[in-house]
Amino acid sequence: MTMRAGEGVITEAGAPSRQGGAVDLLLAGGGLANGLIAYRLAQRRPEVSFRLVEGGERLGGRHTWSFFASDLGPESDWIAPLVTRSWDRYDVRFPKRRRRVACGYRSISSEQFHEVLTAALGDRVITSAPIASLDGRGLTLQDGRRLSGTLTLDGRGPEPMPDIALGYQKFVGQTVRLGADHGLDAPIIMDATVDQKDGYRFLYVLPWDARTLLIEDTRYTDGDDLDLDDMRRGIVDYAAAQGWAIDAILSEEQGVLPVALDGDIEAHWRRAEGRTVTGLRAALFHPTTGYSLPDAVGLANAICALPVIDAASVERLVRERSIRLWRERAFFRLLNRMLFRAAAPGERYKVLERFYGLSAPLIARFYAANLTALDKLRILSGKPPVPVSAALRCLREKGRA
Repeated sequence: MTMRAGEGVITEAGAPSRQGGAVDLLLAGGGLANGLIAYRLAQRRPEVSFRLVEGGERLGGRHTWSFFASDLGPESDWIAPLVTRSWDRYDVRFPKRRRRVACGYRSISSEQFHEVLTAALGDRVITSAPIASLDGRGLTLQDGRRLSGTLTLDGRGPEPMPDIALGYQKFVGQTVRLGADHGLDAPIIMDATVDQKDGYRFLYVLPWDARTLLIEDTRYTDGDDLDLDDMRRGIVDYAAAQGWAIDAILSEEQGVLPVALDGDIEAHWRRAEGRTVTGLRAALFHPTTGYSLPDAVGLANAICALPVIDAASVERLVRERSIRLWRERAFFRLLNRMLFRAAAPGERYKVLERFYGLSAPLIARFYAANLTALDKLRILSGKPPVPVSAALRCLREKGRA
């Protein structure tokens, strides 16, 4: 049974109990990264004691996480119970290109995430427990109570990144019930045939069942402001243009994801001031797509593979993994700079339109952040979809935040 704050798991500072005393790991924030760490620890390392502490009523908030089947290897099959829907193909649409890509696509709803994790973790989950402050050895709740742990992992979602130059991927999504079948047999990952407001804009559509869709208005923009009313209108207008009559809005999700352009990852970690951060706070996300699930799965696997799970080992692993992946993904940040700094906002879609003319295996390796040297050459070859002088300027930029 999931515990709520005040139900006996948490004790007053200075009065530890067997159930509420210090644990090996305190996972601050019950989102994707910390949730997967907890779930995998329970499966693979039952000797490690932990608490997963979430300020809201449910783990995962209100989100949908998706990934490509080629993003993960067989060592990550343990996330299968979390997957809500799977497809063996997906579609993209641009003004001058439409394509169906034969690659598996998977989505996890926050409802399923919450249900599976709470059933598996029991009273190691604490919900409705807003966190006031934390440090390396514990955290303090807003009601003044203190939890102690050998190490605290801070995975409470995005926070300001002054040492990282960012663009933003903003989205508002609504799960809607239609009055008739929509006719889709695969997700639409990008439909950029729409008006290019604010920057690169596309609609993203997941067909949950014959009459239920998740429709997201997504925009790659320079600023992080979220115009909810405008983006909601975008969803309504898109549905109407497809001939879909919306009977009911079942739920809504929204967010602003970082798109990494450049920066100093070591300075970012120094700014953490002794905290060990996970997920988006640790820059563990695909630099271009913002997808964080593959990195979250990889971190959970790496932690569970440690010979000894103690504070020093986990802290070192997370920091070194974040810095290593940042350095390995410099090419993706170059592409992002071309998208944001070399292309006019209304022309950015052309970069992706051209990209989707490449081979399906290369596209899969791109999303898995596992490009070969030949792949990189192929992406940059030919006539660029941005001004040549601006592209060359982006090639010369380095280390600017």
